[in-house]
Amino acid sequence: MTRIESRPTRTRPSRARFAPALAAAAAGGVAMVLAICGTAAAATAYVSNEKGNSITIIDTDTQKVTDTIPVGHRPRGIAFSVDKKQLYICASDDNTIEVLDLASKKIVGDLPSGPDPELLLVDPHKDLVYVSNENDNMVTVIDVKTERVIDQVPVGVEPEGLGLSPDGKILVNTSETTSMAHFIQTSDFKVVANVLVDARPRYAVFTKDGKEVWVSAEVGGTVRVLDAATQKLIKRITFEIPGINKELIQAVGISLTSDGKYAFVALGPSNHVAVIDQKTHEVIKYLLVGQRVWHTAFTPGEKQLYTTNGVSNDVSVIDIASLKVVKSIPVGRLPWGVVIKP
Repeated sequence: MTRIESRPTRTRPSRARFAPALAAAAAGGVAMVLAICGTAAAATAYVSNEKGNSITIIDTDTQKVTDTIPVGHRPRGIAFSVDKKQLYICASDDNTIEVLDLASKKIVGDLPSGPDPELLLVDPHKDLVYVSNENDNMVTVIDVKTERVIDQVPVGVEPEGLGLSPDGKILVNTSETTSMAHFIQTSDFKVVANVLVDARPRYAVFTKDGKEVWVSAEVGGTVRVLDAATQKLIKRITFEIPGINKELIQAVGISLTSDGKYAFVALGPSNHVAVIDQKTHEVIKYLLVGQRVWHTAFTPGEKQLYTTNGVSNDVSVIDIASLKVVKSIPVGRLPWGVVIKP
């Protein structure tokens, strides 16, 4: 039986009393430990605001917005460069990939993307950028060093999701209208398999061991778990949230913990995130977040999960240990993508 998390739960830490002498003696050591822990945990979240034409920057320690950077029109997919010094931004209505320098917080260039780039993925093995071009049914391959398109892979209608195997040998792209997952070998950018999935697939991600590919379907309201080697179906995960109409349960973004324990699936206008046992593929519980939850990203160490909530214009913060929503952070108009940098 699955459980519904109806609202954020907050606990008030108890106050321990220390003897003055003990407190004085320990003060220096405690301060040092806190400083070290603070430094280790420090991270920055970047959120693309599709209608706000901006990137919101959040300090994940304070869980507060520190800046908002104006960018191109309709920013959606975002990803860090391999060295994490730049942020690549799909400026969909400008038909380009903007390059944001994270130190100066300024746009310093762009990459050729093809028309209407929606989502992108950086290949750390080859320093390539893969882009889903929604309007021309292509996956564009960009060489970052030369800033040139080196290939375009024909796929199904309205490509979106992109997932790369851990060894970098297979790229999976999902096409929304065709309802397929396309397996592309990165040695020559040839499609080696086309797999029918549920209606309007949105996202694809490999498990850390590379054995499974999880594909979400927005209209289908499901996640299909595929064997990465054979492309055969392992499990079709469905969702039922009491009191929520079935058509509102639309699976979109997926985040998998690297320890193989949990999977988190954003369920769109149902305003919930499903928590799934990654090994049994069974739903454990549902967490109530903001309105029209879309994409998700872990903080370093996978202690928290950030979700973008497009209609409520905020980000929800999920504590992984307790599986509870602990914070809502207002951002820009229609937040879409989120990535987090240590």
